Amino acid sequence: MRQFVVIGCGRFGESVAKTLYKLGYDVLAVDEDINIIQEISEHVTHAIQADAEDENALRALGIRNFDVAVITIGSNIQASIMATLIVKELGVKTVIAKAQSEIHGKVLYKIGADKVVFPERDMGVRVAHNIISSNILDVIELMPDYSIIEVVALSEWENKALFELKLPNKMGVSVMAIKTGDKINISPYADDIIKAGDVVVLLGHNDNLRKIEQKEVRD
Repeated sequence: MRQFVVIGCGRFGESVAKTLYKLGYDVLAVDEDINIIQEISEHVTHAIQADAEDENALRALGIRNFDVAVITIGSNIQASIMATLIVKELGVKTVIAKAQSEIHGKVLYKIGADKVVFPERDMGVRVAHNIISSNILDVIELMPDYSIIEVVALSEWENKALFELKLPNKMGVSVMAIKTGDKINISPYADDIIKAGDVVVLLGHNDNLRKIEQKEVRD
């Protein structure tokens, strides 16, 4: 099982840490504010008060043993940069860092971040997609040209098996999962049937995903 350390537990970091823990992963939450640590301690595997800019403190936590470090420090850009640099130098395999701006993001990449996220910008993307299509529930941009979307099943998909829909051939998208209520079917089989109200998780080129959005709007 992969182990995650989340450094900086403001609203965004708290959400990341709690979600990963709910998904069954080991999560260490780190923040310099003891009140934040006390509040999140029941929702993660471990919660420790520490200064993200203190290399010795992070080393003592055994950061090097974690598979992924998520740096979600808020407005303190210096602390964000230092924490990213330290965890990378300590040997964490994958470092994901939150950026406040494009310049901040470029610096994070320069010092070794494997992925940089822009929560405010990405939320804007989600809102825009939801405005265009009420069926689009979420959008995750993987690369400039490829994304993952969650879409409520179109009426023409209802009560049909995946092999009947032939979405990879006809629409150029792959079905990653199907959500039915509070249950999720990861990597569904070709004979799995999509029902009314199901949420379908799709991966594909943005041009192809956009066609699905536009199709829903026309309907």
